[in-house]
Amino acid sequence: MIYVFLANGFEEVEAITAVDLFRRAEMQVKTASLMEDRTVYGSKGIGVEADIMFGDVDWEHCTMMVLPGGMPGTINMCNHYDFNTKLKEYNERGGLIAAICAAPMVLGKAGILGGRRATIYDGMEAELLNAEYTGEDVTVCENIVTGRGPGLAMDFALKLIEIVKGRETMEEVKAGLLYEKEL
Repeated sequence: MIYVFLANGFEEVEAITAVDLFRRAEMQVKTASLMEDRTVYGSKGIGVEADIMFGDVDWEHCTMMVLPGGMPGTINMCNHYDFNTKLKEYNERGGLIAAICAAPMVLGKAGILGGRRATIYDGMEAELLNAEYTGEDVTVCENIVTGRGPGLAMDFALKLIEIVKGRETMEEVKAGLLYEKEL
């Protein structure tokens, strides 16, 4: 199961695009609220009812953690102790972790980017603690995938589909969306 984690102030485009494209690729995905309620509000004030609460995440069957960016959503993720504990444990197991926009900051603050290549929203490069900033739209380094921002949410989600389900599935999803950019 893929989990897309939502905290108040998340970037709606990044979270919903990922969920939508994963479902088009027939990947199992659930949104998980990091807040005290299942309804989580994005940075543009759009309320989204998460599928489950953070405490209900099945870590044994987790195949990918996805962290959308946005402010103050990223700060709320950084400040969620239990989430960060699980993030570090999941990384130690080599689990696939994807973060876009400001969210790679969470990875930096958790100390899991050291020595890796990563990208982040323009102007936030210093938040990639001990990582090599690439400036790429999407960067894949070992088990970590990072993306630059909301305008690249499709590229980010498509790359994740390619990693999990293969290039053919990614191309099928792309074709169904009439998305013609080469990835």
